[in-house]
Amino acid sequence: MFAIYRKELVLFLTSLTGLLAIFIFLILLGLFLWILPSDHTGTNILDNGFAQFDGLFNMAPWLYLFLIPAITMRSISEELKSGTIEFLLTKPLSEYAVIFAKFLAGITLVIISLIPTLFYVYTVFQLGSPRGNLDWGALCGSYLGLIMLASVFVAVGIFVQHFLINR
Repeated sequence: MFAIYRKELVLFLTSLTGLLAIFIFLILLGLFLWILPSDHTGTNILDNGFAQFDGLFNMAPWLYLFLIPAITMRSISEELKSGTIEFLLTKPLSEYAVIFAKFLAGITLVIISLIPTLFYVYTVFQLGSPRGNLDWGALCGSYLGLIMLASVFVAVGIFVQHFLINR
């Protein structure tokens, strides 16, 4: 199972599609949080006047609606395209172990896409008055909730791919 997990991560991180999906996610999130003015949505951190990340946690689920299908659509369809699905399913692993390895790889990729957003936390930590005026409980809980939501999105994407293959 670990070999399938590692293969999925390497395939995604070495492909142009994978890196482009993460790059576009981070660019759009940065634009909404720091550059584009916010009228009534409150997504721009600098326009709020408060050291809070409501914009990040409001925008990220919408951006994940585009990032996560790019991750999950590729996971099983690449096996079909290259013809390795038969080889993979004849290994001494159960079908659920293969699906779980692909699920864990998808979650890992989502977490990799979230790691650069910790730079935003450091920036707001420095900009706060007084310095470090952040609600750490809400911040950690929101990151955990975002990872949980992303894991549901990945699970649905893997399920749909598996369902379409076994149809």
